[in-house]
Parts: sequence; structure tokens; C-alpha cells
Amino acid sequence: MKKVGVVEARQRLRTLLDEVAAGKEVSVLRRGKEVARLVPPKGGRRRLPSLGAFRRSLLARGEPLSATVIRARAEGRY
Repeated sequence: MKKVGVVEARQRLRTLLDEVAAGKEVSVLRRGKEVARLVPPKGGRRRLPSLGAFRRSLLARGEPLSATVIRARAEGRY
């Protein structure tokens, strides 16, 4: 576990948060005593499935929408 002082934590907060996001723990010290601990969230990150995989899972049925629109226009229902 990495240990940093309060002043250093203020100056390098973004870097410390990147390290925590990577799975490391950071202890923040004030006068040598731990006052805070930055830890990654439990359960890890929840990711959405890729859009490409979602699109491949869909099955289109019936005539294409463009054909439906053309037919509706020809029938005067637009």
C-alpha cells in the first residue's frame, strides 16, 4: 500500500485516483498517522456489452423499412 502525506495527496490527487482505479490502495497520512485510505470500489467496474455484439444479436424480420416507406408513399398514406 502506498503512503502519502496530505500535502502530496492534494497536489497529486488525479494521479492517486488513477492508481486507485488500477486496483492499488493509497493511505493518506497527517503527521505520520493514517487519516484516510483510498481503495477501489468493491465489485469492480460494470461494463456494458459492446454495441457491435448487441447489434449482431438482433434479428431483423419482414421487409426493409425503406420498402415500407416507399410503399406507403405510393399508396398515399404518408
